Amino acid sequence: MTTPPRDEGLLFDVIAPPTPIERLLLLADQYVQHNDMLDRFLRAGSPPEPAAHVASARHVAAATHTALKMVTDQRLFESRDLSDAMVRLQQLAFLSDASADQKLPIARVLTALAPEASMECANTLAHEIQRRRSTAYQAPDQALSAAHTTALWEIAVGNVVATSSPGRQNVHYRDERVLIGTLRALEAKGLVERAPKSAPSAYIGGPLQDRVRLTRAGTTALAAALSSPLARTAPGTTPAPTPAPIAAKTATRSRT
Repeated sequence: MTTPPRDEGLLFDVIAPPTPIERLLLLADQYVQHNDMLDRFLRAGSPPEPAAHVASARHVAAATHTALKMVTDQRLFESRDLSDAMVRLQQLAFLSDASADQKLPIARVLTALAPEASMECANTLAHEIQRRRSTAYQAPDQALSAAHTTALWEIAVGNVVATSSPGRQNVHYRDERVLIGTLRALEAKGLVERAPKSAPSAYIGGPLQDRVRLTRAGTTALAAALSSPLARTAPGTTPAPTPAPIAAKTATRSRT
């Protein structure tokens, strides 16, 4: 008869809950997925059900409220930047909730800039925590180059998709340059992954693209990079508003 281990809890890895900064990065990813879904509906051959987006809209609204509470619970002295970030989160929650009552084209416009806003709030919070609490900075397990950090930021805001053709893989970006070699390096580190055919087509009637997303490890790595004492501004630039949801991603480069 086999004697069971004394501490059965040791048989399982306990995943630590996300930090407030990581929660905001995860919120950006939720908005990217939500917007991708709306774009797929809008570019589909047949019109979707009128309420197809309602459940998702209410889900991201609830997630935004959760993120807002986590930031509030930090009890940081509210600087002007942090106060502005809190207002943006409140606006996101309101717009997401309001989008549930709108038809798809308007609903898509209301959440168009939500991923970027979530990321900017994460960036602000990271700097405020570092500055106000003077916490000891712990370097991530995997050192990231500037190109890798920028790529993680661009991926987090939903600016990167990938496509494949016989004998060729392509990466498409919108603002900061992300090369296929950088993407492969991040995949090898387990920091990013591709969600097949989850991103809308580049044009009406075209094939679906693969959305590149952060893994949990990638979220942690980017949060650590934002929290670095050396970090002063976001790795990427805040994208200018686009005429969503029709506008396709621009600036495209390909490498074999």
